[in-house]
Amino acid sequence: MCGAEMHSLPEGVQRVARALQEKGHPHSPQMLDDAARTAQQAADALGIAVGQIAKSIIFRRKSDDAAVLVITSGDRRVDEKKVEALVGQGGKLGRADAEFVKSRTGYSIGGVSPLAHAQPPVTLIDRELFRFDEIWAAAGHPHGVFRLRPQDLERLTGAPVADVVQHTEGG
Repeated sequence: MCGAEMHSLPEGVQRVARALQEKGHPHSPQMLDDAARTAQQAADALGIAVGQIAKSIIFRRKSDDAAVLVITSGDRRVDEKKVEALVGQGGKLGRADAEFVKSRTGYSIGGVSPLAHAQPPVTLIDRELFRFDEIWAAAGHPHGVFRLRPQDLERLTGAPVADVVQHTEGG
């Protein structure tokens, strides 16, 4: 991505693009024609399975007001109790409102990238993402996405992989 292209991108996408470049990631962010605020919208726009969308869910750790980022597969629901057991420091997690998400990550809800946050969050990666060879994550804006492999997500974030989702009977 050349400098002129980069400057035409929203600020959050520029941050993600720089972080990806610095870490030697081969894929630059892409801008979609329509907003992809949900995993389903992003999957439809990219022509892929909804599970291939790496969605970033932010929680608020009540013990120290830290942001907790859970990167999960678009077709799964986060099990808050599992996340609390792993990173809750014996306390509860709360929902993060839009203001908290924006102040801690630098991104608006619907465009939270798994990297290049304003303040580094406590991060967990859902092992369900490893069902896929290729996944897509938000790139700092509701229209911005980038391609990667689940292994790249580990390398880029340094976060552990864990079982953090609800499991249905027989699934």
